[in-house]
Amino acid sequence: MFSFVVDLRWCLDELLKENRIDQKSYNLVMTSRKDPNLHPVPVIGGFRLPDLTDATKPLTVDRLNEWLANKAKKPFVKIDPLKLDVPSITKIMSYEYAKTQHILPIEVRDDVVVMATDQPFYTDWHDNIRQIIRPKEFTIVYISPEQIGRYRTEFYQVTRAIAGADIAQKKASADVTNVEALLQLGDNSNPDANDQHIVKVVDWLLQYAFDQRASDIHLEPRRDTGKVRFRIDGVLHTVYEMPSAIMTAVTARIKILGRLNVAEKRKPQDGRLKTRTPKGLETELRLSTLPTAFGEKLVMRVFDPEVLVRSFAQLGLQDKQLATWNELTSHPNGIILVTGPTGSGKTTTLYSTLKQLATESVNVCTIEDPIEMIEPSFNQMQINTSIDLHFADGIRSLMRQDPDIIMVGEIRDGETADMAVQASLTGHLVLSTLHTNDAPSSITRLHDLGVQPFLTSATILGVMAQRLVRTLCPHCKKSEEVVEGSPLALQWRELVAPWNANPPKELYHPVGCDECRNTGYKGRVGLYEIMPLSNELKKLIAKDASLDDLKKQAYSEGVLPLRIEGAKRIAEGITTLEEVLRVVPLH
Repeated sequence: MFSFVVDLRWCLDELLKENRIDQKSYNLVMTSRKDPNLHPVPVIGGFRLPDLTDATKPLTVDRLNEWLANKAKKPFVKIDPLKLDVPSITKIMSYEYAKTQHILPIEVRDDVVVMATDQPFYTDWHDNIRQIIRPKEFTIVYISPEQIGRYRTEFYQVTRAIAGADIAQKKASADVTNVEALLQLGDNSNPDANDQHIVKVVDWLLQYAFDQRASDIHLEPRRDTGKVRFRIDGVLHTVYEMPSAIMTAVTARIKILGRLNVAEKRKPQDGRLKTRTPKGLETELRLSTLPTAFGEKLVMRVFDPEVLVRSFAQLGLQDKQLATWNELTSHPNGIILVTGPTGSGKTTTLYSTLKQLATESVNVCTIEDPIEMIEPSFNQMQINTSIDLHFADGIRSLMRQDPDIIMVGEIRDGETADMAVQASLTGHLVLSTLHTNDAPSSITRLHDLGVQPFLTSATILGVMAQRLVRTLCPHCKKSEEVVEGSPLALQWRELVAPWNANPPKELYHPVGCDECRNTGYKGRVGLYEIMPLSNELKKLIAKDASLDDLKKQAYSEGVLPLRIEGAKRIAEGITTLEEVLRVVPLH
């Protein structure tokens, strides 16, 4: 077959032959000024020419990519960088060769290498690659020019940076924190945290995490290689493996940036780091180190301002629930509790609420451990156990600061609970969090911490329990008819019992596509159980009623438990039965 590089004239000629464009469109593109080095697909796609075969859809970059892939009879694939083994694909060939031949290996299996190209008719490299990868075979897929250009540069840059940092050290040298100390004789060359290669690796790692919408970055040391994992939509993905010595240097570099004690590796440390994303947004990272068997494990929690302070509609609060929450937070004094396990979105709810309440006419003060995100409209204080500044002491001090609204990061003990009660009794609105399974359990938890029932009934305005569930990917979700008596119908009945709501006619299930990394889910939404304290509930609480009695009364007043809220989201086609059952307690 004749080998050639697809150029602008060839693409336009072919589109004209197939009656996809007219002569006017052809002339428009050919006579416009453009970069001759650019691939023709994004150039033509930028004009959004009308497609004569389908007047409703213009010739976008995506449609042109599909057209070129079909023309070359090659599958069109989109790279998911989280699923690529970067070290093994960059070993096959040099960056210069990959660039000049318009190719990028994207998968290395036992017997075959998958080669991606944006020039499907260019075949000069075929014989060379056969020699290089023998005895393996290769298959060819088409990839968009934008993806191949970006990932080819990124993958080879990070591989080069790690190789440069690791060049003097093939095996991880022992560290005093490593349980299995290994002395590498005659080798004192651990990579330096300020080495330019390590700086590049750290920059790439953070950029990569922001691009992938990661909420947490885990750096986990092992004996020979360390793992880098990202938490995306609540699920951890392994994204890279690097030599242990490099992992140690990367951890040290991040500790320097976060102003942690680099020499101290025997005890856990906490810190924070502020970065500016390419979008120009300042993003906070909360750092936490932990000594493990093979060195320091570092976890970075990403506090993206776009995510942390969101509108209530984005959080999933709607209609009656939103009206109830707004009514609760409009009170001048009292306690409002947000409850749920770690990672259920309590901080996001509190920040979004405070951001709405923090007007020029009120003084909003917070006491946190640690401060999750710096917010200019609040006065934020961080507890410091090393100088005996705890939550209770902080609330005591805040009450002398003429506050209108106080946010307490977490009620952990009786003293903090008592101080929160005192603050609300003296005319302040107090918002705080607890760790309980549902809203009614928060009342009994306060009693367990030593708060008197008559004080609880006098100060608590309401409690909101919450969870985060992954939402179905809108691009690939599929509906399934619910037949009475089927396993799906039985699961539904179990979820909504004893409310006995009939299952909807159809339920959606995840499929998986390029947009959602074949998980079937994209993004998360909150489920909320809001329990305002009515007079009847206050009477029961003052009598120190049992948890069962509190639940019965709350549910009789129209409070819907988390699983019923979950069932609503399932019926709306937003999430799935499996996802709600995964995060919501049934009993």
